[in-house]
Amino acid sequence: MTLLQTPLKGKTAFITGASRGIGKAIAIRLAGLGADILVNYVRNEEAAAETVRELEAIGVRAVPYQANVGDPAAVKSLVEYGVKEFGGVDILVHNAAMGAFKPVHKLKANQWDLSFDINAKAFLFLVQAALPSMESRGGGVVIGLSSLGAHRFIPNYGAVGLSKATLETLIKYLAVELAPKNIRVNGVSGGLVDTDAVKFFPDFDQFKKQAVGKTPAGRIGKPDDLARIVAFLASPESSWIVGQTVIADGGLSLI
Repeated sequence: MTLLQTPLKGKTAFITGASRGIGKAIAIRLAGLGADILVNYVRNEEAAAETVRELEAIGVRAVPYQANVGDPAAVKSLVEYGVKEFGGVDILVHNAAMGAFKPVHKLKANQWDLSFDINAKAFLFLVQAALPSMESRGGGVVIGLSSLGAHRFIPNYGAVGLSKATLETLIKYLAVELAPKNIRVNGVSGGLVDTDAVKFFPDFDQFKKQAVGKTPAGRIGKPDDLARIVAFLASPESSWIVGQTVIADGGLSLI
């Protein structure tokens, strides 16, 4: 491949929740552009190992690292390990997400905390931990994965939606503060995406049917639909996009 085909060659990407689903699709896309990958996972060691094998087959270096990013100490250890292994970090993608699927008025304190710790607070602490390395390397790219529930009501999705709204606000603030350091911060938001995680959603089959019916493109999303947007935002081609959350939902948010 030419440099034009591998614009991320020589770069390192740290991706949370990268062992499967959207995170894995992002890892494969960035590896295809030449980036080496730190594969963060929380439980499924076998899935992480398989992802690493697939990335190595593409021709990049990939290393797994187990960490619950809801724990600030684990976030610090993750970044320190990655910087030691790869020499630094150029691209940080926060994809890991968690939340209880239930009405907001029935949320318990620990369910609220879990959503915000992983979906929003982890993003802030990941950026803080990665910042010295990115500054020393002359800049970097930070991307957070959001969802339509940040701006519109989705039944049983409040815990996630509220935390994703916080994530999107963090993206805007960090984008302005870090742009002078040549660090671009953006987000990607999708509608319903076909992953194992969403199948725990109450009445998933009915919910999926309704989502397809409301989506102009006529289907729900695939992990690679979002991975392609992340890859674009990670590349030099998107250098003039700062502090935005790009919606990729097949038109669902228009209805």
